[in-house]
Amino acid sequence: AQSTFAQTQRLLAFGRDVSTKYTRRNRKEYEKIADYIGAVTEAQQGNYMVFFPSYSFMEHIYEIYEQYFMTEEEECLVQQESMNEEEREYFLNRFRGNEDCDLQSLIGMEIEEEEEQTLIGFCVLGGIFGEGIDLKKDSLIGVIVVGTGLPQVGCEREILKDYFDDNGENGFDYSYRYPGMNKVLQAAGRVIRTAEDVGIIVLLDERFRQYSYRRMFPREWEQVVPVTVDTVAKKVERFWDAWLWQQR
Repeated sequence: AQSTFAQTQRLLAFGRDVSTKYTRRNRKEYEKIADYIGAVTEAQQGNYMVFFPSYSFMEHIYEIYEQYFMTEEEECLVQQESMNEEEREYFLNRFRGNEDCDLQSLIGMEIEEEEEQTLIGFCVLGGIFGEGIDLKKDSLIGVIVVGTGLPQVGCEREILKDYFDDNGENGFDYSYRYPGMNKVLQAAGRVIRTAEDVGIIVLLDERFRQYSYRRMFPREWEQVVPVTVDTVAKKVERFWDAWLWQQR
């Protein structure tokens, strides 16, 4: 079905100079991803979520971001591996602007009294914050998806792959690529929830330029803007400037 949302409500970009492949996971690549996050979130004050392929990967990036890129006008929330219901609600309520939860000690951070600041949630693809949540309007104005969401190689996945290969299908698609892209699309779908929503989606992995991944993009993802770590800030700024001009 055709999307009912206008293309002007959303900027969709992908970083063509960054990769999350296991062979490319090093300090230089981590710093580039952290730089991307800083460039995107600095362009417009608001609430953002960044989704990572694993907790370990997320922790590497967060450590670098906190040390070199985080500003005094920002607050970061980090998804933990085991969060109870109260902790999950606290996390979401921070995006909704509800600061009545007394869970600072559980999360391990102080709540800022400053109202006008950027809030960044560091989350995991396929986790509790990647699907089934509604953060409407200003509750979330941007999502950054790091990686293609491919599951880890395992015995069950390899059996599934062999089964489809033996039946003339592409086993890698069924066992890895489809589940991975489903998580990517779920995370990206957190941004535009209503006709009034506006926001940006940035996909960080050079593999998104490959046909094998782009053929799984939804119909409304026809206009994808390629960016690099040096150009993404300008693209995002122009999008927000154009949107604000339209609202005058």
